[in-house]
This record gives sequence, structure tokens and C-alpha cells, in this order.
Amino acid sequence: MKRNEFISKMNKQVKLVRTEYDFTQEKMAQILGMSKKTLVEIEKGRSSLGWSGAVVLCSIFPKSEVLAGVLGGEASDIILALAFEGDEPQYPKTMGGKVWWRTVEEYGGCKIQQNILSQHYRALNQEDERICASFDLDAVRARLDR
Repeated sequence: MKRNEFISKMNKQVKLVRTEYDFTQEKMAQILGMSKKTLVEIEKGRSSLGWSGAVVLCSIFPKSEVLAGVLGGEASDIILALAFEGDEPQYPKTMGGKVWWRTVEEYGGCKIQQNILSQHYRALNQEDERICASFDLDAVRARLDR
């Protein structure tokens, strides 16, 4: 997944998230920090949230079932993978990937998992702490080789 695909997915989910939380367009626009007119344009597919708006949507609604269903869990992993593309932020400890993840291989004492919906990869150490995340499996392997 690339940033533009992530943004496109979030554009399509704005109205569903708004409905999930039972917000009016006016209230949702206020929450997202935009005008009602802009929100209406996004919901009609005539405008876009852009990168920042997509990140804001996911950050404000981290428990949204709509977003989890589209992204395969919390959006934070995907946002970090897209934001840092190759850089390595300090990741928080995970729960080991019991719901949205499948282990694709054991690699040097670590496990590489793939998200079943977004298809991005992450490497976890033996304590289930995230080492890195990427949409490129070879990049994850290369990171573990270091």
C-alpha cells in the first residue's frame, strides 16, 4: 500500500465513520477541523482528505470498527510504515498479532508477520516488540539482517 491508496481508502470511509459514531456532517467537520462544505465534497468523492486528514481521521477514531475492518486493525502500524518508509521509529510493544496478523516466517529468532487486510509486514522480537514495519518483505528481512 502506498500513501495515495491509504488516502483513497480513508476518503471512502469518512461517511461510514461519521455514521458509525452518529455525527452530523457539521459535527464531523468540526471534529476533523474542516468546513462542512469540504466534508460534503469528500463524502461525494469530489475532494480528498489528503495525507494529514487521513491520519487525523485514524488518530481521532482509533477504535472505529469501520476503519479496523478496512485496515486490518488499528491504523497506527500502517501510518508509521507509510510515514517513515525505511526509517525506524521506536515502536510500542504489541500483543503478538492474535487477530489481524499471520506469521509468514521465523527469521533469526524473530517472527515476520503480515497483516491479513492491508498486507503490510512487521518484524517482532521474542518479546513481541515491533522492530520494523514495511510493505516490502525484503526490506523487513534486510532490517533483521543488520
